[in-house]
Parts: sequence; structure tokens; C-alpha cells
Amino acid sequence: MTDVVALAAELVSLESPTGAEGPAVDFVARWLVSRGWNVTVQEVTEGRGNVWASRAGGGVTFSTHLDTVPPFVRPDLHDGRLYGRGACDAKGIAAAMMVAAERLASRGEERVDLLFVVGEEKGSDGARAANRLPTTSRFLIFGEPTESKLATGARGSLRVTLLTRGRAAHSAYPYLGESAILAMLAVLQEIQRLPLPADEVLGETTVNIGTIRGGTEANVIPDSCEAELMFRLVGDVEGLKKLVEASVAGRAEIAYGSYTPPAPRCHTVPGFAAAPVAYATDVPLLDRWGTPLLFGPGSIHVAHTAEEHIEVRELLESVDAYERLAGILLAG
Repeated sequence: MTDVVALAAELVSLESPTGAEGPAVDFVARWLVSRGWNVTVQEVTEGRGNVWASRAGGGVTFSTHLDTVPPFVRPDLHDGRLYGRGACDAKGIAAAMMVAAERLASRGEERVDLLFVVGEEKGSDGARAANRLPTTSRFLIFGEPTESKLATGARGSLRVTLLTRGRAAHSAYPYLGESAILAMLAVLQEIQRLPLPADEVLGETTVNIGTIRGGTEANVIPDSCEAELMFRLVGDVEGLKKLVEASVAGRAEIAYGSYTPPAPRCHTVPGFAAAPVAYATDVPLLDRWGTPLLFGPGSIHVAHTAEEHIEVRELLESVDAYERLAGILLAG
């Protein structure tokens, strides 16, 4: 049977940031075709698409995403860990799912599908497209680094862009201009003081000011400033938008970007540890794929960092865990 560590390392070695997932898509599709799976590559945009592999259908779908955040970090195996971009988020998970599905198929269990989507890290266009596929799955096991626990729920996300405008002037005469950067700082300080919603399972809504861009030179009063924010949602997005708009009070232009709703209630199984997670996932965008479960090896705390890694022991154990989860769900 395929060595899951070698397979994970091979996937990690393929550079596939969001929008350029083609190498990983091609590798996964060919790997599955060579092992007898019925494979559909659903084009999302030119050169990239979702990979759907099935046999008989009607059962459990293993799913995760093939895209990663930049920059690319090559795989490195040492001290019992596999390092590299995507090691835990989520190419190691994809490898574990592929091996688990192969093991099940080798024992005659054909009610298992695999769905690998693109675009999860920025906008989730892959998941939105995949939800239009003619699935017959009853359960969806989606993979994210949950530290090998079943997530009881996951937060949603909302991207917000703010734009303030000022008036340019020579910096020696600041009273002749209006600083768009100072205006933005005032707006952002108030947003950070907002009484954001909370949920008894998912906890508190959070906001991150991810980027700020403004001005042209140190000796010019800046006439524009843009900030990008990411809210991690635990409830209704329209209520949050009203809070933001009231706080901004016309002092900045507001543009809403990609939105992923929270998944406040995920299915759990006796015998598996369970806890909520604070990040957003594609789970609520794949509601046609069956009752959702969220499970994967690795820790989100090292995802998106230069030290991203997954413990080899946990990766190996996750193959057994995915097999066991599928068996329980199919038996039920």
C-alpha cells in the first residue's frame, strides 16, 4: 500500500498557491486514475479545477483543498516531522485521505468518494463550483488541521476593504492637505473597539487588520489609504455589516469581499475527541455533499508559517482514523 509520508512529501513538493493549483490537480487526478477510480476534473478557471473521484457513490466523501498560501516552502523530513508548505494545510491531509480511500476500496468498500477542491485559501471558488456537482454522498468528512479531533463547529469569514480619501499637499505645509492615513487610523481604532458578537460554541467574533496601503512619499500628505480586514464570524453576517457601517459612519468607503458562513454544528462520533475551531472552512459551501464532519491531523498554529509541519506519527495515525470514521458512518 502507498506510503502516506512519501505521498504527502510528493504533494508538498508541488508548488500550488491559490490560483495556480494545476500541478497538484494533475498529480492527484493521475494518481487516482491509475488506481481505477472514476475521476472528473471540474474546471473552475482555466488550468485549475476540482478533482472528484468515485466508484459506487452513495456513502462518504473525503474532501480537502489542494491550494496553499504563498510563499512556497520545499518539503523536508527530519526529527519525525514533515515540513513544507501544505504539510498540514492541507496536502498531508489529502495524502492521508487518498491512502485511506484506497485501503477501503481494496477491501471492497466502494461507497467512498474523494473531492479535492481549489481556491480554499482565497474566496473558495472551488467549493462553490463543487457544490453544483451531482453528488450522492450522505456524509462529508472535510480535512483541516484540527489536531486529530472532530470539530464541533467552525467560524465563518468576511473580507472587508476600507478606503479613505484625503487631499495631497507638500508635507512642509500639512494644513494645506488632509491625511487619508490619519483618517484610516481613526476608523480602524474604532473598529477594534466594536462589541463584536459571540456564540456559546464558537466563541467571540474576531477581526484582523491584514494590510494597510497608503501614500506615495514621506514628504507628501497622503490622499488615499486602503486597509483590508478579515472578520472571523460566529453568527449573522448582516448584523456584523451593520456594526461596521455604523462605526465607519461615512468616513471611509466600504467594499465587502469573499464571505464564508460559519459552520456552527458539525457532526461528531463517539470515541473521537471533539472541540470547536476558530478558522473558516469550505464545509458550509459544500452542503449538498452530506452531513459534515471536520477532522484532520496537524495544528493550525503552524499553518501559513515558515515552520509549517506535520508529525509523521500523527499523519500515519490519521489514515487509520479516516478509515475508522468512514466505517462507522457507512455502518450507520
